[in-house]
Amino acid sequence: MSRTIRVPIFPLPGAILFPRSQLPLHIFEPRYREMVRDAIDGPGRIAMVQPLRLDDDNRAPLYPVGCVGEVVGIEELEDGRFNIVLLGSNRFRLVREAEVNTAYRSADVDIEAFDDEEPPPLAMIQRAEVEREAKRLGDAMGLAVDWAAVARLDDELLVNAIAQVAPFDVGAKQALLEQQTLNGRADLLVQLMQFHRMAVTGGVEIEPTLQ
Repeated sequence: MSRTIRVPIFPLPGAILFPRSQLPLHIFEPRYREMVRDAIDGPGRIAMVQPLRLDDDNRAPLYPVGCVGEVVGIEELEDGRFNIVLLGSNRFRLVREAEVNTAYRSADVDIEAFDDEEPPPLAMIQRAEVEREAKRLGDAMGLAVDWAAVARLDDELLVNAIAQVAPFDVGAKQALLEQQTLNGRADLLVQLMQFHRMAVTGGVEIEPTLQ
């Protein structure tokens, strides 16, 4: 089954969006200001996708999987910049990039390429492992985190929120996005957090702070 729609695409390195997750963005480049104006005058959708190349020539090839976001919050500043909030709706598979006359890029995407129904909860041991590794990574990086608030997040929001904000490279974030199941994403997230923590600490184990 497939369903193809045309959407404006925002190839922002490191910015990843998941279904039912929110992503705040500050829009300042003229081409993306145009994109936001057109989006809110139209269906209100913007597709987040990772570029395969990090140079900013507006022609970098794209990863084949991204996520469509609905504009659910918008603030236009006096100088024409925007603060917006996207709510993820569907992951997509890129079908083809469209020929357009706008400064920003657009593409035809298949929004039924993934089963993005709300997933079942994680097993308790897997949930605990995600929280434990998040605390260890946070301590290693010297971050101040309200772990009590983190513990109140549901499983999907917890995993996706960490995946969005963690300082992983583009390839790692893309691998998290492409995981078919929440269980698979949680397992990969734990591995990435362990690897990043060891890189930060030089291999020295740091026990999480008990709060």
